[in-house]
Amino acid sequence: MELVIKHTKEMSNLELIKVFQVRVNVFIVEQNCVYQEVDEFDLNTLHIMLKNGEEIVAYTRIIEHPSYITFGRVLVVEKYRKSRYGREIVKATLDEIKKRYKQTLVRISGQAYLKSFYESFGFESVSDVYLEDNIPHITFQIDLDY
Repeated sequence: MELVIKHTKEMSNLELIKVFQVRVNVFIVEQNCVYQEVDEFDLNTLHIMLKNGEEIVAYTRIIEHPSYITFGRVLVVEKYRKSRYGREIVKATLDEIKKRYKQTLVRISGQAYLKSFYESFGFESVSDVYLEDNIPHITFQIDLDY
């Protein structure tokens, strides 16, 4: 597996299409959830990918806000699930945030069923469960200044 980290402006058209295909497949097709998957944040984001050759295995994107950093679109392609690539991509994402950004507060919106997964990285839930695109989510945060 190769870790690939690229800003949107560094990616070729083909690379972006492959990212969008994988995200649409996981978040819209598999989860049967209709929403605006490709959004304005994709214009200025950092893409973190685990790749097997040209195939995307796991993915996240990092977005910088004035008072915090967030990451989302956390996915592992179906045939690679149960192989701990979810842990690997989240760890790589947190490592990249520590390396690149001065802001140490990280706030994410994660699916509620992944609560213990995110807590295992040190995240704390800071909201009740709420519906985002009709899927139960929780807001989590962590301060990486430790």
